[in-house]
Amino acid sequence: MSTSQDQKLSRGALIALVVGSMIGSGIFALPSAFGRSTGGLGALIAWTIAGTGMLMLALVFQTLSMRRPDLDTGIYAYAKAGFGNYLGFASAVGYWIGCCLADVACLVLIKATLGQFFPVFGDGSTAVAIVSASVILWGVHVLVLRGVKEATALNTIATVAKIVPIAVFLVVAAAGFKADIFAWNFWGGEERSLSSVASQVRNTMLVTVFVFVGIEGASVYSRHARKREDVGAATVLGFLGVLCLLILVTMFSYGVLLRPDLQALPTPAMAGVFASIVGPWGLVFISVGLLISILGNYLSWSLLAAEVLHSAAKNQTMPSFLARENANKVPSAALWLTNIVIQLFLLVTWFAEYAFTMALKMTSSMTLVPYLLVAAYGLKLAWTGKTYEQDGRSRTGDWVRGAIATLYAAGMLYAGGLKFLLLSAILYAPGTILYFLARREQKERIFTGPEMVVFGVLVLAAMAALWALVSGSITV
Repeated sequence: MSTSQDQKLSRGALIALVVGSMIGSGIFALPSAFGRSTGGLGALIAWTIAGTGMLMLALVFQTLSMRRPDLDTGIYAYAKAGFGNYLGFASAVGYWIGCCLADVACLVLIKATLGQFFPVFGDGSTAVAIVSASVILWGVHVLVLRGVKEATALNTIATVAKIVPIAVFLVVAAAGFKADIFAWNFWGGEERSLSSVASQVRNTMLVTVFVFVGIEGASVYSRHARKREDVGAATVLGFLGVLCLLILVTMFSYGVLLRPDLQALPTPAMAGVFASIVGPWGLVFISVGLLISILGNYLSWSLLAAEVLHSAAKNQTMPSFLARENANKVPSAALWLTNIVIQLFLLVTWFAEYAFTMALKMTSSMTLVPYLLVAAYGLKLAWTGKTYEQDGRSRTGDWVRGAIATLYAAGMLYAGGLKFLLLSAILYAPGTILYFLARREQKERIFTGPEMVVFGVLVLAAMAALWALVSGSITV
């Protein structure tokens, strides 16, 4: 991809990539997603944990962007530098598949939103919905092939446009906030005990991960930044802005409707909360805002997915054919493979009982492994003192931030449960075919001893997951 000045991205464009990637389908589903799992107290605890963990991860990204400016190919490069070729590849393929699943979640929610007005779309997984989602998929494909600069400019416009309905919702929800309703919702309508709240918090954690996915948007595009320092600043500023919006949307909703009513809201739940205050027109207003938001979010994920494959191929972590570009300097081969995989995932949603929820949680599960490896690499640098030879004063702080981010990512994997780890293995294991191809091209040994052990565990987990699916022990 061209690195000429006209293709360089400003700090504002990088922030828009972060915000555009993070604000999409998730924020509009928060009222019901949290209402099904927890009350106000559990929500506050969940956001405190998630906000702290993700802030530490954002700071790790910021630190790594400055300490390892040579690693300018994004999230997977840190895993490769810290833990070897195969885990670097696993980070790249896991993040790429997570991007594909995030795009699937966007497409399903677009059709589910339209389904409230046109029943033929149903919950977003009917035949008509899948066909129309496919039209959007390949329409965006054609748009991105025209040039990344044009696509990121459109993403910036969409990011600004999507903030407007969210801001209006917050103003109206604040005006309609009722203290007695919030007080009833505070404990979730359940027994007032720490064990009850702890259970509620755990049930929300994968949801919080999903709405933060995209925090690494600026890092993925770091080699296109006009100034290297803009990458870290864009990551932190984008994260803090989105965190404020997520907390306000969640907590204000608890002051508008009782938890049973929040649970029963159809997607997009924010529209139902808004309509309960202003009347039926609110459903249309938020739904239009949702469509704008998700289309922008979808575009962000398409860009990120193709960029990850392309940059990994340029760095010899993926097969070389994925480094091909078209006349507009767009990673066309990576984009084709990405959209083919998204199309296959769309077909699978036809058989999923809760297609959007499944795509949401699988996105979280797939991206947590790359996040864990990035955090662990930041921790490793601070622990060993590498790159701190001339600046030892910040080493302790970076170690603490890396440790917290690592514990957070590991804890989220545990909180997500065994089901999603097993389903993730089904995707990671066949994805290793790309690694075999890349290593054969380079005439290099495929696995080291420890990497063979990791791959063996992955294959066993994938086989166990397939058996569980066939036997009905787990379902999609």
